[in-house]
Amino acid sequence: MKFPRLSILLPVRNEERFLPAALDSLQRQTMTSWELICVDDGSTDATPDILAAAARRDGRLRLLSSSGRGLVAALNAGLDACRAPLVARMDGDDISHPRRLELQTAKMAAEPELGLVACAFRHFPRQQVRMGMLAYETWQNSLDSHEAIMRDLFVESPFVHPSVMFRKNCIEAVGGYRECGWAEDYDLWLRLAAAGVRFARLPEVLFFWRERPGRVTRTRPEYSAAAFRTCKAHYLRNGFLKGTDEVILAGAGLEGRAWSRTLEQEKVRVGLWVDVDPRKIGRALHGAPIVGPAEVSPATGRMLVTVGTRGARQQVRNWARSAGFREGEDFVCVT
Repeated sequence: MKFPRLSILLPVRNEERFLPAALDSLQRQTMTSWELICVDDGSTDATPDILAAAARRDGRLRLLSSSGRGLVAALNAGLDACRAPLVARMDGDDISHPRRLELQTAKMAAEPELGLVACAFRHFPRQQVRMGMLAYETWQNSLDSHEAIMRDLFVESPFVHPSVMFRKNCIEAVGGYRECGWAEDYDLWLRLAAAGVRFARLPEVLFFWRERPGRVTRTRPEYSAAAFRTCKAHYLRNGFLKGTDEVILAGAGLEGRAWSRTLEQEKVRVGLWVDVDPRKIGRALHGAPIVGPAEVSPATGRMLVTVGTRGARQQVRNWARSAGFREGEDFVCVT
């Protein structure tokens, strides 16, 4: 049996409204050697009928059911069914550019050391997108190399999950998708990074991410800011902060305080706070002194940058580097 070059993994639940457009965007792909693994996670609307009709029209569609066991179970069931060495993700409410699969596959073929390739994306419909998500779009699209992605790995999830293509064996090697109480895709990116997998992003906008109030990233507790913080702290404790029980936090505001509470759960205490506000310097917060930037150096300890003000991250980076801190070794930005 001749297997396709690419498997497309599409878990779906109750997407009758947008699913036809998503499927149509796959039918329009310039690359045609693919199979589409559609995993219906217990839909109660017309989704199963839409999928069945699409499968009758196109034999490349294979239908599975995960009986409402949830997204992670659907993803793993679909991944197991994928027959190709390359897997592209897709969701039932988004749109792929006609050349998305062609260009991502070509990138993976040209650079066999890559384990995952993303692409630039754009939110739509544009009038519904708020400033925070526009800033996220700009930030993520700016991560145009493996090094840039790794530098900002703990700032936020560096990939829109349904926009990526990966080597199936890389995902299997780190245990597939997991239920951990936080975002399953971000958890996967962090495990891949820890395993030394190389990432890339195509500069072309090849994926269109639908903005709507009911999107799971807005409604599920696994995607909350607190859950992301807990996820980051877990992986930092087993990586950057391994072997230490004390850290410097740059930023004594609300975000920094939230990080302090989260780190306590990982048995890491804040030994020193760094802030530029003269009203805070010289005081103590949760038993640890607040000092100015001039009073810390790499010898003082490892540092997490928790300054959440938009645009301030680069300023803090500039100061940290000028003070001798090496990013990834002496400090990590987490907001």
